[in-house]
Amino acid sequence: MVGMRVDHVSYAAEHDGLHATAARLAKLIGVSAVDGGVHPRFGTRNVIFQLADDRYVEVVECLDHPASDKAPFGQAVRARSEMGGGWLGWCVQVEDITSVEKRLGRRSVEGSRHRPDGVELRWRQIGIKGLMSDPQLPYYVQWDDLGVHPSVGAATTVSIDALQIGGDPERVAEWLGLPASRTSSVIDFEFVAPRGTPGLLAVTFGTPEGLVTV
Repeated sequence: MVGMRVDHVSYAAEHDGLHATAARLAKLIGVSAVDGGVHPRFGTRNVIFQLADDRYVEVVECLDHPASDKAPFGQAVRARSEMGGGWLGWCVQVEDITSVEKRLGRRSVEGSRHRPDGVELRWRQIGIKGLMSDPQLPYYVQWDDLGVHPSVGAATTVSIDALQIGGDPERVAEWLGLPASRTSSVIDFEFVAPRGTPGLLAVTFGTPEGLVTV
């Protein structure tokens, strides 16, 4: 599929909440956190780490809001945080999400958030239910305006170097319509324990001090 690339990775807040979790991650990878804002449709909010290569990390937590119980994304975040938090999943950006809708046989949903400076980010996403049932699978996003993509303005050389995924590369390739390795020319994909618990197990970052795995 043309126009598909790794966009970001999502980390569910640990027991002490969004900002404490983000502070630990910031110290590990050497990137300052940026307040992302509230996702009103999903009942969540996030903190962003802008990275090189037009990518980012989000740390996300559920709000005490009815939307977090109804929206699949809110449900997925809550479930992961209740398990102690950690890597929630990985996301691929597509140019035309309608082609994904056709393959998966369902409609994408609208998402939005206002940054603290008032700028609104809007997107469509699909695949959270797939991630919930099989956490090795990425979800998809199509941004309305890449000019305000969360990575814009990144002042770091820190990048995503590798994703370690518990699962089966053939299953992921079936879901994507192409091998995972085709979604990035600079990220290594390591699939382990195909019969174990599936999901995004670890992310390795390339930093000025060397590789850091979280």
